[in-house]
Amino acid sequence: MAGYTPELKGLIKKVEETRPARVERKKRGEELPMLSLREREERLKYHPDYKGESRREIRVGPNKGYAIPHEIVDILEARSRVDPDEIDLSAIDHETDVLIIGGGGAGTAAALLAQEQGVKVIIATKLRHGDANTMMAEGGIQAATKGDKDSPYYHYLDVMGGGHFKNTPELVRTLVIEAPKVIAWLESMGMMYDKTEDGTMRTLHGGGTCRQRMHCAADITGAEIMRTLRDEARNRIEDIKVLEFSAAVELILNEHGHCAGAVFYNMETEEYFNVRAKAIIMATGGSGRLHYQGYMTTNHYGATADGLVIGYRAGVELCFLHTYQYHPTGIVYPEQAEGLLITEKFRGAGANVLNVDGEQFVNEREPRDVESATVIRECTDVGKGVPTPTGKLGVWLDSPMIDMLRGEGTVQKEFPGKHILFRRYGIDISKEPMLVYPTLHYQNGGLEFNPEGETVIPGLIVAGEVTGGIHGENRLMGNSLLGVCVFGRIAGRTAAAYAKERAKEGRLSLEHVKKYHGELEESGIVTDRVAPMLLPDYGNPEVRERQLTAHYVGTIR
Repeated sequence: MAGYTPELKGLIKKVEETRPARVERKKRGEELPMLSLREREERLKYHPDYKGESRREIRVGPNKGYAIPHEIVDILEARSRVDPDEIDLSAIDHETDVLIIGGGGAGTAAALLAQEQGVKVIIATKLRHGDANTMMAEGGIQAATKGDKDSPYYHYLDVMGGGHFKNTPELVRTLVIEAPKVIAWLESMGMMYDKTEDGTMRTLHGGGTCRQRMHCAADITGAEIMRTLRDEARNRIEDIKVLEFSAAVELILNEHGHCAGAVFYNMETEEYFNVRAKAIIMATGGSGRLHYQGYMTTNHYGATADGLVIGYRAGVELCFLHTYQYHPTGIVYPEQAEGLLITEKFRGAGANVLNVDGEQFVNEREPRDVESATVIRECTDVGKGVPTPTGKLGVWLDSPMIDMLRGEGTVQKEFPGKHILFRRYGIDISKEPMLVYPTLHYQNGGLEFNPEGETVIPGLIVAGEVTGGIHGENRLMGNSLLGVCVFGRIAGRTAAAYAKERAKEGRLSLEHVKKYHGELEESGIVTDRVAPMLLPDYGNPEVRERQLTAHYVGTIR
């Protein structure tokens, strides 16, 4: 393809004019100063989370009165995909010790640790095993592994500061203490980290960190973690069974109020089926495909907040869902790749963020919410965004700087995923900058849980992006993949112990769904929506009624 248009190539000349001086400043260690706390607060006014009209109060459920994005409230205030009276809970299609809902990094890590405790496991996942935000993550995984320069103490302070000190301290403590163990665990199963010639693991800075503790596998770290976990799980096929294209639509409780299974929809056969288990792990991931405020997203196709819906309907409270992470650098051109993540590792390796005049306007290591807000401000109030052919705005990420700072070929070697992607569109990112804009990236909040992965519902354990509290109101780079592994492992151990020691048999029930429907009616909520959505709604009205979205229940055969 043709690459950049003549108009954009003309604007790139301004970047090239300022590049030599910027490279020299980098080599001398000169950086733009970090913003003061007061300046950060001023910039955050431009962040999408700070738009008052972007949220409304939930009218039903345990968080009644909590103001969160309209898009989440819409699916929480929807009816179930199933009529509870039509589901025959005496017909059990699968039975196991531990049922894991979600086949991404958290769910697969949980499966491995549960299996090691001597229990049988089923992973039920909406798409294919590994189709998850874990696979989409690029930059790295944080851990304080270099004891002479770093420690969990510094990691803890960075995580708390990045989350505006609103994080749940006990969860952060667990995250940073377990981090070095996770790095070693993944390597023991064959994960291939970036290393120096002497075999030492390479580490880089991420935004908002005071130490270099980001461990990477080129620019496909999440895919490498997912490969490692999935391969290991598939090698244990006798004890870990995987049900693909099986979407959870409701949790099943028993007469004691304990979680005892789930109702699923087979997306291939269009049949509903039931799974009974002694313990259930919810690891359904995020919700970027809701496209809050119309933003593009880095998230995988199935990220539609399913776990939030069925967990909330069962009685688990939500937290921190008034914030969402917008990654500062998502592709805005070429538009065929719109929304895809450009890892923070580019900035950590030396690439500047520049406006239409080739000027650096923000330190690249600001926390993500501040960085995103500053980019939005530059494109709107300041008026120095780079226009795309369709009238959108972006800023330059000057990737050619990396080769100039670290030697020719560095971009191609350390960022093979993005180098290949852009070459498809006729752009060589080792020679031309990328055009980027903030994109929906990570669900900061989710279901409330404790450091052992437990919720208020006995037998229901949670892990990964579906949870809330670890990251407070903003997540730092590399802590998502870390949280997935740390709390996935913990969830597996907790679920196995619960299944063996504390599980309580009882009559299965969907009464909580009937109760929720009653609450919708009492609140005067009239809607044609059903939830969970299962798939994003990209259809036009003529085909929407045949799609598994918020307006189509699905066939019962």
